[in-house]
Amino acid sequence: MTPAQPSTLLRATLFNVTSFLVTSLVACSGRDRTHSPTCGMAQLIGPSLIQDQLRLQPFILTEPPRGLPGSLPARVAGNAQQSMVAITYSGPRLAMAYQGPNFPPYPSDTTVYALLVVDDSSQRAQGVLLYEGVRPPKSYPQLGTVSGGDKTIPLYGVRVDWRGVSNAHCPLLGSPTSTP
Repeated sequence: MTPAQPSTLLRATLFNVTSFLVTSLVACSGRDRTHSPTCGMAQLIGPSLIQDQLRLQPFILTEPPRGLPGSLPARVAGNAQQSMVAITYSGPRLAMAYQGPNFPPYPSDTTVYALLVVDDSSQRAQGVLLYEGVRPPKSYPQLGTVSGGDKTIPLYGVRVDWRGVSNAHCPLLGSPTSTP
């Protein structure tokens, strides 16, 4: 090998790597980011952060927020498919009907519950997350129920810093924001 060949080889390698990175960035920016690894991680980490808020008494809702719409986005924590809940009232309590697949099939008296997620800064309900795990203690205020088919689970509520737990490009609940 002559001394010029290693430098030519290095330049060709750098050119190929740079071309690959630029092509990848262009391809990624135009595709649906909701199926990216980053969004996948957000779909797992966000619900865990929200669930952790249940340990902080000031963030637990003791009554349903006012002005709820007729429906909200819903998701089983850890599941990529989003559904909806229709909202009605049974006296002062919420009665939500889960509309879509993946409602937990075997809720018991101690597992599976739902959380109404409210943004702490705007007091706006973002949606409902369903969890398959140990329910909060019986002393926690129950806001109502969520029904799916012939199953009904308790609904609790929690306030969170929504921007801290959901990314606008791959949100936990609702549609992604449009990209210019």
